[in-house]
Amino acid sequence: MTEDKTKLLRSLAIDRSSPNPAPPSSANRWKLPIVVAAVIVVAALAAVFAFRIGSPNRAEQVAVQSPPPAPRQDAQPQAVAPKEPGTLAASGYVVARRRATIAAEITGKVVEVLVEEGMTVAAGQVTARLDSVLAEKDLALAQSRAEAAQAAVAAVSADLDDAHRILSRIRSLSQNKFATEADLTKSEARVAVLTAQMRQAQSQWETAKLDAQRTASVLDKHQIRAPFAGVVVDRSAQPGEMISPMSVGGFTRTGICTVVDMDSIEIEVDVNEAFIGRVVAGGPVTAVLDAYPDWQIPASVIAIVPTANREKATVKVRIRLLQKDPRILPDMAVKVTFLRDAKPQDGQKDSAKADPSRSAVRTD
Repeated sequence: MTEDKTKLLRSLAIDRSSPNPAPPSSANRWKLPIVVAAVIVVAALAAVFAFRIGSPNRAEQVAVQSPPPAPRQDAQPQAVAPKEPGTLAASGYVVARRRATIAAEITGKVVEVLVEEGMTVAAGQVTARLDSVLAEKDLALAQSRAEAAQAAVAAVSADLDDAHRILSRIRSLSQNKFATEADLTKSEARVAVLTAQMRQAQSQWETAKLDAQRTASVLDKHQIRAPFAGVVVDRSAQPGEMISPMSVGGFTRTGICTVVDMDSIEIEVDVNEAFIGRVVAGGPVTAVLDAYPDWQIPASVIAIVPTANREKATVKVRIRLLQKDPRILPDMAVKVTFLRDAKPQDGQKDSAKADPSRSAVRTD
């Protein structure tokens, strides 16, 4: 190909050796542009052919010299760095160990509710009253029967005392032969009869008194009292509604209000059973409420419930709050952190031994 180019260039060279060159003819005038165009086409084809032959080698060199592409950052999420050994976190809720829905032991109509949500009640305080008109009349009737039985006992007692005096006189007369054997037998029989009537009257009096006491207890049940001191968190019934100790359908309610003992508040969390060995009974804990994320509450482990949840593969842990505060409310969400190198605190080792639920936990 190079020789062909050389021949073409030589053919296009002007011969200056002749003194008077002849003027080109019309045929030679058109031959020169055609030859030039042919040379350009041949040169272009040669360049294209040379580029195609050398392009694979250049691509290989670029591939060898270029650094490997960096992996995409979002291809796979980076693994979260594990927490320091000995530190364990869990979440749960604030619960109250003493929580009760106050209900009536009898069926009746509510005439008055004496509590509201947020009110503090004392143990035995009346929270509601039921309609007690019939119960009051039953109590009055029972007391009247008891009084009648008591009067019958007094009458029989008087007759018995008189019979005893008559029997004593007849026995004295009989010894002196002034009374017959029949009079003595008759007096003794009357004393025996009155003695039996006295026992019967006393039994009836006792029965009447028990009936009166029972009726008084039923009347007292029309006043619904708080079983322990606490705070009312829910009021269910309203005056005019029917209430019953059991659900009978319709519009009958089964409770008046719900009372929570705030002194019995604690935390319950579920710990993965794979890490339960790092929880120590009596160990220190830090609790943080979701409602107050900047407030760290000191706490300690009360006990580890000796049973596991098969579905969630967790074990329930009870935690005591060392700081009581009115901001801590039942059913609040909380996150706890079991501190590293946790050891039972002073005064809790003996309680841990006394609690059988704690002996089932392996401590570090």
